[in-house]
This record gives sequence, C-alpha cells and structure tokens, in this order.
Amino acid sequence: MIRIVADTNVLVSACIGRGPASKVIEACLIGQLTPMLSLVLYLEYEDVLNRTAPFVRARLNMFERNEMLDAMLSRSTLVEVSYRWRPNLRDEADNHLMDLAVAANARYLVTSNVRDFVGGELRFDQVKVIEPAKLIEELKL
Repeated sequence: MIRIVADTNVLVSACIGRGPASKVIEACLIGQLTPMLSLVLYLEYEDVLNRTAPFVRARLNMFERNEMLDAMLSRSTLVEVSYRWRPNLRDEADNHLMDLAVAANARYLVTSNVRDFVGGELRFDQVKVIEPAKLIEELKL
C-alpha cells in the first residue's frame, strides 16, 4: 500500500471542488492510498475544516466536511512522531508534515504548495513532495 501524508490544503480543495485533490482523498477513502496521520495534523484538519470563510461556495457543508474527516480518520494510520528534524523548512508550520512523512515512511507528501518544501536544510529523498494532479498522473488513479 502506498503511504501518503496529505497537507491540509488538499483536504480543503477536496471539500471545495472536484479536482485532483478530490481524487487523492477519494483514493484514500477507497483504500488505494494509505493516509498517514499525526495528532498535530488531525487537529489542524479539524480546525480548518470547521471554519466558515474558506467554504462559502464549497460543495460540502460543515456536516459533510466533518463526515469526510471521520471517514479519513477511519482509513488513516496514526503515527507518533518522536523526532523533529529542526531547523529544516523556511516555514515552521510545514515542518510537522515532513516530520510525519519521515516517521511514517511515507512515499509521498501531497500538497498544493510544493514550493514551501523546496530548499529545506535537510533532504529526505525517500519522500516525494508532489501536487495532487501529479500524484494522480504518476499513479494513474
């Protein structure tokens, strides 16, 4: 099974529209991909998905977003991150995603903000940082 870490922006995009991010989340929900999750990432998902402003014109309402989050949680593998690789990325808020990807031995870190993960002080070649559309194309999902 292919392990991934999905950045919060992937979940948000899946809730708003039906593009590549939706296909990534669908692949997680039907078992084609295994989402890896830490407590920090889960709390971030929960916080963002319960906001109103980003979802004014979204296809999923708050109840549906929380149902999707519950479904994602049921398909996810919870990983305890016991080591932090610091300093690494320019934006400290992104470091927890790379920490999780490394700890979970994930093959992909899926994000709409690939540029945020370029230029880190440390290299983790086993984790490929990739946009949802490129992942769909690469894995032919």
